[in-house]
Amino acid sequence: MPVIEAYLIVAVVIAVMMLVGRAVARGTGVPAAIPLVLLGVAASFVPTMSKAVVPPDFILNLYLPLLVYRAAFLTAPRETREDAVPISVMAFGLTCATALAVMAAIRLAVPQVGWPVALALGAAVAPTDPVSATSIMRRLGTPRRLVTILEGESLVNDAVALTLFGLALTALSEPVTLTGGVLLMVRVVAGGVLYGLALGWAVGRLRRRITDGGTQIVLSLITPFAAYLPADHFGFSGVLATITTGFYLGTRAHGLLQPASRLTGNAFWEVLVLLLESSLFVLLGLEIRQVINGVSRYSVATLVSTALIVLLVVVLLRLVWTMLAFPLARWLPGRHLSFDRVGKRARLVMGWAGMRGAITLAVALSIPLSAPHRPLLIFMAAVVVLATLLGQATTLAPLLRRLGLGESRKTVVEEARARQATTEAALARLEELASKEEVDERTAEVFRQLYELRLDRARAVLDDEDGDGQGARGESGSRWLRKQLAHAQRDELDDLYAKGKISAATQRHLIHELDLEERRRASDSH
Repeated sequence: MPVIEAYLIVAVVIAVMMLVGRAVARGTGVPAAIPLVLLGVAASFVPTMSKAVVPPDFILNLYLPLLVYRAAFLTAPRETREDAVPISVMAFGLTCATALAVMAAIRLAVPQVGWPVALALGAAVAPTDPVSATSIMRRLGTPRRLVTILEGESLVNDAVALTLFGLALTALSEPVTLTGGVLLMVRVVAGGVLYGLALGWAVGRLRRRITDGGTQIVLSLITPFAAYLPADHFGFSGVLATITTGFYLGTRAHGLLQPASRLTGNAFWEVLVLLLESSLFVLLGLEIRQVINGVSRYSVATLVSTALIVLLVVVLLRLVWTMLAFPLARWLPGRHLSFDRVGKRARLVMGWAGMRGAITLAVALSIPLSAPHRPLLIFMAAVVVLATLLGQATTLAPLLRRLGLGESRKTVVEEARARQATTEAALARLEELASKEEVDERTAEVFRQLYELRLDRARAVLDDEDGDGQGARGESGSRWLRKQLAHAQRDELDDLYAKGKISAATQRHLIHELDLEERRRASDSH
């Protein structure tokens, strides 16, 4: 069978398994990772699929840039800045502590494993994946600050862990002293950040000149590779360059993209990330048989005890860190939000919400084939990912309810206030246009009634907190007038966010609704 045809068959089979695995997950309520891995294991018994080996460089150079870029792009800048200290305590302190603790645990359990290999595993299992946790928290109405800290931590700890992983890979190929390692880290970090800022500035200027939605999406797809590959080639941190570029552009997304481009781009990236994360779990399943064959030289007792030790280190260290070490950071210098606002119950949730996911798998699968003990590292990483997803993700919602951290009305009220402010801005703009006779009174009255209805609904939520906060949409009318009113609402949302009155999530949600309206009107006019 030709090589290209074989790869196409593998791709189609993986796609089918992704569909089936997610359908099973929805029907059973278990995390999608579990059925995806099991389906991958089953597919590995098929002759064509059993020969499918994904080169580690492919995982490193394809999956990681796209995943970390998207996460960085969606980071909320003001909230991240306000919670910079708790995020740093978790992302820098806990990530380094976890990587080093896992390295020591592996060295203790399996003495023949060298420190570079052990550090590679520690770096792989150190970063958290907040997707499962934050989706549960948002659904239950958990205080937004918890979600912000977890998301900010995940973004930064990806960079920290992958920088440590790069150091471990370097140590596998050449000796690294303590001084040399420190100098290498400084060069890698500084070079990656500076290159990412320069690329973000250049791409931002280019985006302002592009109005075609398809071209915008292609440019957004190229950007993470333009950040990662050159930086990595010149010895800088490709991950830090990608994160810096994504964060720089994400904070300016509303001014750099047309509404239609934002909608199409968001939909494209949501599907792409879903495919990437799902396929990683399937690829892990396909490699399980080879991994099991590779670890067969270790006794069952060694494998079980080592897996339990690594898992306990990962889970317990995070709980201890959030409950004990985390509060001590309130004494760090500088101005930041009071740590008294993060109570014991919230810290317990943060400690339990340390699931591992796609980044851990991507890092583990990207370990070079020539690396010693590679099957053992992948096996341990898989145990940590599956155990945390199955054990923590499924119990997080009951824990939140038991601790009384769900069903908050703060988000509903905040959104209603934003709706009230933006609708009042649109009405003010309408009256201004009507007074200048740039729109006739009959048309103005139609739109006045429409926006007054929206205003009444927003006020109803604020009055008794018993409304749904959803605005009505009227029929299509003057395209120009609607653009003027939508523009006024976007400006008001930007102003509310700049003044700290609403969060980035609320701002994005309401701008998304405005974008949907504008795209619908554009399609109606053609």
